[in-house]
Amino acid sequence: MKILLVQNAFLGDVILSTPVIAGIHKLYPEAELWMMTTPAARELVERDPLLAGVITFDKRGAERGFLGAWRKARALTEMKFDKVYSLHRSPRTSLLLWLAAIPERVGFSAARLSFLYTQQVRRARDCHDVLRTLSILVPEASLESFEGNMRLYAEDAQRVLRGEKYRLDLPAYIALVPGSAWRTKRWSIKGYRDVAQHFARLGKRVVLLGTANESEICAKVAHGIDLENLCGRTSVSEFLSVISGAELVICNDSMALQAASGLKVPNVAIFCATSPEFGFGPWRNRAVVVERNDLACKPCGRHGAKLCPAGTYACMEELPASRVIDAAERLMDQKQMVA
Repeated sequence: MKILLVQNAFLGDVILSTPVIAGIHKLYPEAELWMMTTPAARELVERDPLLAGVITFDKRGAERGFLGAWRKARALTEMKFDKVYSLHRSPRTSLLLWLAAIPERVGFSAARLSFLYTQQVRRARDCHDVLRTLSILVPEASLESFEGNMRLYAEDAQRVLRGEKYRLDLPAYIALVPGSAWRTKRWSIKGYRDVAQHFARLGKRVVLLGTANESEICAKVAHGIDLENLCGRTSVSEFLSVISGAELVICNDSMALQAASGLKVPNVAIFCATSPEFGFGPWRNRAVVVERNDLACKPCGRHGAKLCPAGTYACMEELPASRVIDAAERLMDQKQMVA
């Protein structure tokens, strides 16, 4: 049997979907399992030993539009999949898999054009998103029967940092990731600067991480502080490696939070406009959520926004650094106690 798992969403969503890989393997241990995702997300899953291979769908680049979807559908048809599970709820994905004529097509009933699936599954509600994605398998087994562990495989952090590209000797460090795709998810630059300065004064090494689009944010955080700014310099796999080697990750509600969870790294997760109650909080790692719970306007949306609806940005700008520092020090004290 040849099975395809599809998740063409954001990087964080792909990480949250990785428990489904083990879930499908549990149901069909002899099957040949493939995954289709975006080019950017390929590095998140290509090391997984349960996957026979990874297919990329460049939906915003070379394969955009109907013609691109048609060509991808033809390529999938030629691969002769018997069954597909789709975690992505876009109409393009529904249409693509229908065009591919895969005999069994399982998707969520809330997906747009869900009638194109041969089986529609009701997505779980009021739980962590890991469990919501796993619910695609519920018609075949109970949700409780799956482990629900995220699956991320990273190269050794010290090998990456000490290699030709970076030449850094950082046996211990704290990773700060101040960016997010959504502005209202980003804690203040001043807050991150205060945290970085605090740990630099204590002699802790600090590493800044982020995408090339977040270089300006990281440059402002780094200005005048003795730290390592790797923002915009790492590939996705290198980002995972650096996260995996950190003694602590401090970040917003973003892909870095999901990476810390998946790699079981202690994490201070800062929630500004959003809330962990939406199901995207830390998962099965030692973590502390820091947020303002005294704002009537928070949360203002499920996924954040470019602008603050109230015009105050209070959830971002008025969260004191002392709370984040206190949470970070508590987590590091716990780690020392365990060691």
